[in-house]
Amino acid sequence: MYLQRLSILNYRNIAECELQFSPKINCFLGRNGMGKTNLLDVVYYLSFCKSHLNPIDAQVIKHDADFFMIQGAFERQGIAEVVSCAVKRRAKKRFRRNQKEYERLSDHIGLLPVVLVSPADLDLVNEGSDARRRFLDVAISQYDKPYLSALVRYNEALQNRNALLKRDEQPDAEMLDIYDEQMAAEAQYICAKRAEFITEFVPLFQEFYSAIAGAGERVGLEYTSHAQRGDLRQLLREVRDRDLALGYTTRGAHKDDLIFTLDEFPMKRTGSQGQVKTYIVALKLAQFVFLQRTCRVTPILLLDDIFDKLDADRVTRIMQLVSGDGFGQIFITDTNREHLDEILSQIDGESRLFEVSEGKVVNVIE
Repeated sequence: MYLQRLSILNYRNIAECELQFSPKINCFLGRNGMGKTNLLDVVYYLSFCKSHLNPIDAQVIKHDADFFMIQGAFERQGIAEVVSCAVKRRAKKRFRRNQKEYERLSDHIGLLPVVLVSPADLDLVNEGSDARRRFLDVAISQYDKPYLSALVRYNEALQNRNALLKRDEQPDAEMLDIYDEQMAAEAQYICAKRAEFITEFVPLFQEFYSAIAGAGERVGLEYTSHAQRGDLRQLLREVRDRDLALGYTTRGAHKDDLIFTLDEFPMKRTGSQGQVKTYIVALKLAQFVFLQRTCRVTPILLLDDIFDKLDADRVTRIMQLVSGDGFGQIFITDTNREHLDEILSQIDGESRLFEVSEGKVVNVIE
């Protein structure tokens, strides 16, 4: 699968843009704040029906405009797919596939798989469990639609339970039982799929880490969940009084986590900047291959300023990996022309280099 053409109108700092891409390597060159990452975000949006940079659609619209429109022409398994989205302030989002509007945006997820590696991924290691669960959910939802549906239903039941806990000093016990039952039913599927994913995923991830870092560093990845302690209904009953005092739900699939280790110690405490970056890149490349196998479509790989904090040897190994036959179309951003030229010189095959300035693609350098 690859993106052939992209049209953008009023998306963040990009007023208007029409681009055609190589099916292999595409590089965006420019200083920070010029719009390189916004171009990647448009590709991400066409896959996930939302921005990676801002979950609020109205805030993605260019500040002096009333709407944005984006459209991508893809080739997927030999078939043309045109996907577009229009968002107007105070109006419903309109997301279309081949001119037909989706009734449910969740129906689109997985059609155009995308893997993004960005500076924000440092949160996977440095921040709380929310980011790590989001990694799980994004990875699994692209190939398992029942998982996404279960996640939506679980979160609805969780929100209802939390609202009841906050609103009433003595909430209706029967209503809490209903929400507990709903959460437990969905959590059983969610946690089982997360555990299944990690079991299959870890060997791939460790293989990529070794390929980038070389021998001598052992990394681990472990899934932890309340589901490993028994049925969620019983666990929720045990903490009901505490949840009422706190005003929110303290157990469930929304508290699951991933434990990242380097040589059996927490990565957050022991990993250098280069090791943390390598860990993240290996996670995302393993996600790419996993999606390729499960979706039977080669995802698009978005690499946003990923070479910062990596030594030259690791950069070379990453580029050798992603330029191989197993990977397809790749988008790369960087601020350094010499850096990009050096990277491209190591790659056989077609590539295009775009220069980005003040939200405009001002030149295409052959």
